[in-house]
Amino acid sequence: MRGTSCEPKVSATLFFALRHGAIAIDPESRCRLRCSLCRQVVANPPFRAAADARFFFLRAWTSRPALTGRPLLALAALWLAGRIAFVTADLWSPLGVALVDGAFLPIVAGVVGAAVVGSRNARDYGVVLLVLGLATANACVHADALGILPRAAPSALRCALFALATLIAVIGGRITPAFTVNALRRAGRTADAVAPGLADRVAVPALVAFVALDLARPGSVASGVVAAVAAVALAARMRTWQTRRVLDDPLVWSLHLGSAWLPIGFALFAAAAATPLVSPLAGVHALAAGAVGTMILAVASRVALGHTGRALVAPTAAVAAYGLVTAGAALRVLSALVPGSANAWLLPLAGLLWASAFAVFVAGYARILAGRSLTS
Repeated sequence: MRGTSCEPKVSATLFFALRHGAIAIDPESRCRLRCSLCRQVVANPPFRAAADARFFFLRAWTSRPALTGRPLLALAALWLAGRIAFVTADLWSPLGVALVDGAFLPIVAGVVGAAVVGSRNARDYGVVLLVLGLATANACVHADALGILPRAAPSALRCALFALATLIAVIGGRITPAFTVNALRRAGRTADAVAPGLADRVAVPALVAFVALDLARPGSVASGVVAAVAAVALAARMRTWQTRRVLDDPLVWSLHLGSAWLPIGFALFAAAAATPLVSPLAGVHALAAGAVGTMILAVASRVALGHTGRALVAPTAAVAAYGLVTAGAALRVLSALVPGSANAWLLPLAGLLWASAFAVFVAGYARILAGRSLTS
């Protein structure tokens, strides 16, 4: 599924153009388009990037044969049809756009579900539920645009973001330490796999508990306490991941960097519940622009090399993209913590840096993705 990583850049650019009045449309259409663009930037890309990289369909993840050939091509075509429907929305009925765009995630959930059931690994059933949750959130956003579920989009987008954060916590918590050990061994350095500890067993349940409390009573003391527990557990489990030993390997430390945004985000949610001086939007941006944005690039840049038979050595473009997305995310979080007057330059700069990360990735990886695989 080549070209997927372009969409966050395009959608982010359009979103900021709308925000600053560069596109003149009526207020109602502006509101709906901004909501849809926000969904494109926040809710869908991370999972799409994982699906594009075929991560959910890999033999290593479920011990089942990888999805390849025509089935994968059909899934790519379905994803592309949704993007075309979105861009050419004026030529379609709103219901038609919703049906085409909304078909992708349920089918992916079915494919992933079949692989998980076939592997008989009960611990992965939750991942299927999270993908179905993303599909439901996407449907709710369309239902809001259609007037079926008025004002459902904000909550749906929040649920989608939390589902993505949970996916990163669960899957990132598996692949990051595993890839770290593999990288160290390839370099001829001793490395032992570390068994999950108490922090691993607490992190995800605490995250899920916070999501439930935040949706029921956002900003409550209880949600703040649980957010703090999640932040501490997510940070504590990273202590065994040997981060310092892979600082010379960008393809690996980028995964650590993406994971590090999770405890930062939940620490900001905890702070927001404790004091009005911290906006809860800071936590949202840490998860969306930070964890999600970084993990898109970290996984895509690694898988693009591995699946085309190239050495796992980060190109300059990948390292530059990591730096740009991190800078953009940091400024976006900062924009929620400083007075509004500073946002006049913080927001455009944050958006430009974040979107540029994907532009640099596409430019640097175009020949890799479009060229011949070295494994063939």
